[in-house]
Amino acid sequence: MKVLSTNVAVRRDDPSNRHAYTGIDKKPRPHIELAVPGPNYGDGSGVVGDSIGDHQHHGGAEKAVYAFAREELDYWQDQLSATLPSGSFGENLTTLGIDWEQTLINQRIRVGGALLEVSIPRQPCATFAGWMNTRGWLRSFTQRGDCGAYLRIIEPGRITSGDEITLIGRPDHDITMGMAFAAKMGDKELARRVVDAGCLAAVHHDQLVKRLQPRG
Repeated sequence: MKVLSTNVAVRRDDPSNRHAYTGIDKKPRPHIELAVPGPNYGDGSGVVGDSIGDHQHHGGAEKAVYAFAREELDYWQDQLSATLPSGSFGENLTTLGIDWEQTLINQRIRVGGALLEVSIPRQPCATFAGWMNTRGWLRSFTQRGDCGAYLRIIEPGRITSGDEITLIGRPDHDITMGMAFAAKMGDKELARRVVDAGCLAAVHHDQLVKRLQPRG
């Protein structure tokens, strides 16, 4: 398991027209430097020099770094008959050999000089849909079930293209990123399992709890 590419945003006009700009277009750099952002949305990226356009829903400790597998980009290349360079899905880390869908929430990973922890699933948004410019994109991405992984920073440091990824320890539950993503996107059975495990950060846990409450 390793990092294939380290990527930092180039500012673009937001294709959804909901924000002045977007940082979804990430371009490879030889390395990235990580710094722990503040706890909340709007507190910036954990990647020094990165850009975020939607400060209401991005940035902060739980979304400090975003990782996506090169294998999944290759899958979508085939499906879309399009070229998808590393960074195309807005990821800071394009990886090889790690299956983010099957990785446990709160799994710690050592990569380069940083210690990271798998945090929460991505929720595909209008900016992502506009960026991909593909009919039914949000539905297709959701049905595929592999959203990559947001990572929180436990120990900041430098990550360089080619650095190995090592799993550290194992969380005391069985909730994978794929399960958490499905729960976030509306699977109530999985939402109950995720809530019972108590493995998500408070605001995301509370969102699932609210979703499971009876309407009346």
